[in-house]
Amino acid sequence: MLARRKFHRLVFCAAGIYNIAWGLYAGWDPQWLFRFAGLPPLNHPQIFACLGMVVGLYGILYLEVARAPEHGWLLAAVGLAGKVLGPIGLAGLIWNGTWPRSTIVLCLTNDLIWWLPFSLYLRDAWPTFSQSIFSRTQDV
Repeated sequence: MLARRKFHRLVFCAAGIYNIAWGLYAGWDPQWLFRFAGLPPLNHPQIFACLGMVVGLYGILYLEVARAPEHGWLLAAVGLAGKVLGPIGLAGLIWNGTWPRSTIVLCLTNDLIWWLPFSLYLRDAWPTFSQSIFSRTQDV
């Protein structure tokens, strides 16, 4: 049995709903971040709308982790990797002056708040995931 199963289901349900909502909003208003941060509007807002589509699709995967948390380790690991790599990329944009610090809002809500609960889930789900991996290699 997965430790803190109910908590993990709640976290991934919230992450799924959040990501789907964020993705829909980014598709509907792809210039919002640029207005908020005082950046010039994008010449091709479809690029940000596409980002919204990807974030929304992650939301569907998070709902799958919430549905079957014993089998979601790999999906959550990929999700956490994106939530770590996104802020690294944004830090580079802020460091070299391409984007202003106000764009940090993008990573606060999409990435940073999820680091701890996703990491806790990965730790709790690792025994189940590793057991299934090793049992498959023995079947071969």
